[in-house]
Amino acid sequence: MAAIENLDKLEDMIVRAAESTAVHVRAAKAAIGVVIFGQDIVVERALITILSGGHGLLVGVPGLAKTKLVDTMGIALGLDAKRVQFTPDLMPSDILGTEVLEETPGGKRSFRFIAGPVFAQLLMADEINRASPRTQSALLQAMQEQHVSVAGARHDLPKPFHVLATQNPLEQEGTYPLPEAQLDRFLMEIDVDYPDEAAERKILFDTTGAEETRAKAAMTSDDLIAAQRLVRRLPVGESVVEAILKLVRSARPGPDAGDLGKVISWGPGPRASQALMLAVRARALLDGRFAPSIDDVIELAEPVLKHRMALTFAARAEGETIGNVIQKLKARIG
Repeated sequence: MAAIENLDKLEDMIVRAAESTAVHVRAAKAAIGVVIFGQDIVVERALITILSGGHGLLVGVPGLAKTKLVDTMGIALGLDAKRVQFTPDLMPSDILGTEVLEETPGGKRSFRFIAGPVFAQLLMADEINRASPRTQSALLQAMQEQHVSVAGARHDLPKPFHVLATQNPLEQEGTYPLPEAQLDRFLMEIDVDYPDEAAERKILFDTTGAEETRAKAAMTSDDLIAAQRLVRRLPVGESVVEAILKLVRSARPGPDAGDLGKVISWGPGPRASQALMLAVRARALLDGRFAPSIDDVIELAEPVLKHRMALTFAARAEGETIGNVIQKLKARIG
């Protein structure tokens, strides 16, 4: 009996915390919406990525407010944000930091570590695919382990730590494909498309006048950390768990994929299941719900999976796309 009462109390605590957190998160979403027009899905998915404790990759042609979105999110979420413009000549030390030799007035020499821009709560990696693979890989340890190693010494990153990277389409000149290992570190790949006519009309009037609208802080970093902890405590029904497992496992070559197995060259690993599990919880919280549904799995399947799988050469030659394959996989659980 006491165990049942304790369980009820725990559920009540989670519900109250979820209600309070959902108010903060929706306020942050509204604050971002004041500045970013016509990109509701992009804003929602970027927020879900942060609430899940992950990193996001924003993909789109230049001029679609990808950089502005990241800057605005930093303000709305109360995070210390820094920006790195990735270029072909950017070096790893330009991101991580470096050690310099200093001499005291007494003649004693010692090394001092000068932290790079990666030491921020929100790092904007602008046009990440314009840097060389060597420099791109400098972010791998930071994104996965929340610390970096310079000259053999460990340096912990601030908490929370998130990378929101922007990427130009790979067919444009002067870009380098991101390594598969780094792509897998991004919880979501978020496509940023052109705004519709109404949104673009609003952009014209709101951004070319004498005053430009700026976002206001709606959360603090402590609020965000509390929200991220809450996301991990939200209950997930068995049907949703089964849907996640079925979807991710069927996106790999092998018997679970059925007839689609012959078009998939390689697929997502367990990190994709973890990402989807967290993302559906975060989406439910953002909507004011206290448990995710299968609809959340279907909605977030593509941004979580598409950068974690590839098609065979024969499938691509026949005009098959990853998007079409994921649509077919979603139909099996929908």
